[in-house]
Amino acid sequence: MADEQTGVLVAGIGGASLGTEVLKALSLAGRYRVYGCDISPYAAGHYFPGPLETFVVKRENYVEDVLALCRRLSVSVVVPGGEEPAILLSAAAERFADNNVRLACNTPEVVALCSDKARLFSFLKDKGVAIPESLEINDPSDLHGFPCPCVIKPSRGSGGSSFVFLAGDGKEAVLYAAYLLENGVPAMAQEYLGEEEGEYTIGVLSLPGGTVAGSVCLRRMFHVKLSYVQKTKTGVISSGYSQGLVKDFPDIRRQAEDLARLVGSRGPLNIQARLKGGVLHPFEINPRFSTTTYLRAMAGFNEVDAFIQHLLTGKPPEPFAVLPGYYLRSLDEVRVPLEDVKNAP
Repeated sequence: MADEQTGVLVAGIGGASLGTEVLKALSLAGRYRVYGCDISPYAAGHYFPGPLETFVVKRENYVEDVLALCRRLSVSVVVPGGEEPAILLSAAAERFADNNVRLACNTPEVVALCSDKARLFSFLKDKGVAIPESLEINDPSDLHGFPCPCVIKPSRGSGGSSFVFLAGDGKEAVLYAAYLLENGVPAMAQEYLGEEEGEYTIGVLSLPGGTVAGSVCLRRMFHVKLSYVQKTKTGVISSGYSQGLVKDFPDIRRQAEDLARLVGSRGPLNIQARLKGGVLHPFEINPRFSTTTYLRAMAGFNEVDAFIQHLLTGKPPEPFAVLPGYYLRSLDEVRVPLEDVKNAP
């Protein structure tokens, strides 16, 4: 039975991040002993108001340090609070299971597929999914004839905003692709789709058996700088900080849930997509909870709590009704006295 005695550890609690949004969702649920950890003593989650106990762990011994915390604190569930923790911890799922610790994340297979964007979009194309035209770039000359404007971005990792550039023409595309490759960043190009029909962030929660437990859709707004990383006459590229309109959007949610089934999701999945002719065209699929997680909890579906409850009790999540409205966000500030810095180097 999951109750306030159930220990939950959020691994990765940097400021304005997935981890801190997960902490807020767990606080909203109000039924866990919640802990946090991070490789940085300056992660903002260490200094959240309230009784949250947090720890600094070593990057070079990450899995062992997290496991040691779980044993020490009698933690039953670990929630990865970022892309790197998700990759490292999901790969060690069996070790955690051997210690009676459950991981609230997707399977290693889904994490591996979605973290390799070139492989993911090749898979989706082969399955007949409508996607922006996509190309893995091994050399900048590969872009000859690729349609512009286009988006140049890293082809590895599940984050959708880092090192992403909207190229207005072929010359810009080649220059930026060369920049990424010369700095050791594997790159890909995607056709740019306008946002006239809307850009959407959809969270789809699937259970370990493959059943879709629920989904929430947000239509993004780009009215403030927080929500975009690039905005030019060519177009707009969204940031990792979604805000906008949440309501039912049944057709979009259905398409997103079909995508979750197609990739074999067995946990949280966040889909970023734009509509073209009413058809959802995904440009990012992230195999984890997202920075929109707390907004979705506010809207009536606390996917973190729902997934943890299922892992602990085996019961399916309760039906929910979304609370329609505009969900907006900002940044918070905190002062940390020098003497309060956690295990400062």
